[in-house]
Formats: sequence, C-alpha cells, structure tokens
Amino acid sequence: MKQTSSVKSGVIFALCAYTMWGIAPIYFKALAAVPPVEILMHRVVWSMLVLVVLIVSLRHVKKVKAALADRRVLLTLMAASALLACNWFLFIWAVNNDFMLEASLGYYINPLLNVFLGRLFLGETLRMTQKVAVGIAILGVAIMIFNFGYLPWIALTLAVSFSIYGLLRKTVPVDSLPGLFVETSFILPAAIIYWVFFATQTSDMASNPASLNMLLLMAGVVSTAPLLCFTAAARRIRYSTLGFFQYIGPSLMFILAVTVYDEALSKGQLVTFCFVWTALALFTFDTFKHYRKEKKEKKLASLRPE
Repeated sequence: MKQTSSVKSGVIFALCAYTMWGIAPIYFKALAAVPPVEILMHRVVWSMLVLVVLIVSLRHVKKVKAALADRRVLLTLMAASALLACNWFLFIWAVNNDFMLEASLGYYINPLLNVFLGRLFLGETLRMTQKVAVGIAILGVAIMIFNFGYLPWIALTLAVSFSIYGLLRKTVPVDSLPGLFVETSFILPAAIIYWVFFATQTSDMASNPASLNMLLLMAGVVSTAPLLCFTAAARRIRYSTLGFFQYIGPSLMFILAVTVYDEALSKGQLVTFCFVWTALALFTFDTFKHYRKEKKEKKLASLRPE
C-alpha cells in the first residue's frame, strides 16, 4: 500500500513538473528584452532565496549538512548543477530566439534517452507494447531530424543535458529540496560575480520599472517549483516511466510555438509530432493497463486465506 501511494504521488509530481515546464516559455518571452545570460543569473539568485526560505521553514538544514558531508553526493550534485545551468541557459536562449519548436524536439528526444539510460544504468526493462511505443517515437524523431536537414544541436544538447541530470538525481540519495539547494549553491557565486561586474542596465533593479522587477523576482518560483516536483517524481517512479511524462512539456511548447508565437511548422514536422503523440498514447495505455492488472492481482492476493 505504501509503495502504491508513493507511485501515485510520483505521477502527480511528474504531471505538475512537466506542465509547468510546458508553459514556462510564456514567462521567458515576457523577458525577451533581458539578455538570456542575465535571465539565468536571476533564476539562480532568486531560486536560492526561495530555497533558503524553504530549507529553514521545513527544517531540512540537517539534510543539507548531511549532503555536504558526503563526498560522493557532493561531487554528483556538482555535476548535476553544471548540467542544470547549461540546460537552463540554452532553453532560455532558444525560446527568446524563436527556436521553441526545436526546443520541444529536444524534450521529445529526452524520454528516449531516459529509457536508454534506465536500461543501461538502472537495469530497467520495457514490456513489448512499451518497446513498440519507443520504436514509434524513435521513428518520429528520425523523421524530424531528416526534415530539419541539419544537426539539431539545440534539441540534442537540451535532451542530453537533462537526461543525465535526471539520472544523477535519480541515483543520488538526497531528497529533492536539499539536493536542489546544494546544486544551486554551486552556481550562485558565478551568478553574483556576473551581476556585479558584467550585467547590463536591465539588471539594475533600482532603475527598472516595477513590472520588470516583479518578473525578475518571479524567476525563483518559476525555476524552483517544477524542479522540486521533478526530483520528487524521479525518486518515486521508474525512470523510463518518468521519461514519458515529459511529452506533456514539449506538447504544450509545440502548441504555444505554432498558435501564439507563430513559429513556422511544415507538414513534415506535423507528421513527426503525430508519430510521437501516437507513441505516447500507446505507452500510456499500456502503463494504465498494467497498473490495473497489478492492482487486481494484489486485491485477489489479499482475499486468499493464509
């Protein structure tokens, strides 16, 4: 019962994380006048402030100290922080330079890498229907790459950086909140140095309009909330299953790109997205079917006499 409850909460966390990531471009588009590196700087600084408040109020200081005292954990989180900073910056740059469709491609490729890493490092396996779903998704991504006509480096960098980040967070024995606090603390010195010596006028909060300052301050919540949900989900459900929830994020980005921000969408690209959506539907159906089967078997087992 406890394990079932943990899986259910993991699913809820995953849904929340990927939905927030999917609509995040709306926020970053509102900051289009601010250089991407400065948006990243504000994400780090204000995320740290939010995390300090949460760590103290929720009494996670001991967990932070335990993480800092473990050399293996510290090195793992240091690597995770570098991947996170890279992913954050490239995503912001892509959104504000009208590459949202390619960014969404990256987050469609990401679940395939999650499945590969889950099999390679975590010993996870897929049922036959799930393998078919993965095959359909691979075909869809292959068509997408062919239609692009060039190496989609934005998509591949986003996919690889976040897949490895997720794997590190899956394997390191640290709760989501203390882990994210330690990760952010590694990036914070660079953010402060940049703000003091290299930032432009848009980061002078004393002269900015209140509306811009409010948007910059919101960077902490926009950055922290989905990551906390993601790391909480990663510790509760299978990594390969977690990966397929990511289709929520790029699907929302896809919708925003073509309907709100008027990015060009070819017929070939639309066909590719249809392949990916088909794979998602098949995988979701199989997961739901297997979940109901397991639930029924457990119920029957509980009714059998000892």
